[in-house]
Amino acid sequence: QVLLVESGGGLVQTGGSLRLSCAASGGTSYNMGWFRQAPGKEREFVAAISRSGYVKLYEDSVKGRFTIVRDNAKNTVSLQMNTLKPEDTAVYFCVAAQTIVVSRRISEYVYWGQGTQVTVSS
Repeated sequence: QVLLVESGGGLVQTGGSLRLSCAASGGTSYNMGWFRQAPGKEREFVAAISRSGYVKLYEDSVKGRFTIVRDNAKNTVSLQMNTLKPEDTAVYFCVAAQTIVVSRRISEYVYWGQGTQVTVSS
């Protein structure tokens, strides 16, 4: 139903910044967000944004460093990541859900992108 394509991953130094982008096609009016998965670890919620963009949710570890935004006219969602730390190293996935309210729960997101690698060196 929905195709999500991430871009913007790469290698940065500790303290650096990256901006991830997600282009969505094949659907409209989704809550959207980002999860990440490091090797040997469970997938972890990072950030989410409501359909209107009014509500934004963040994992505590990224609050104040990451910012999620969306552009409904362009059907894109971005994650600005600042002050990156080695523990941010992971594959980052763009996700979408047609739930009533935006959520931190992984089970609510049924559409997933292919993932983009973020590596923070130290």
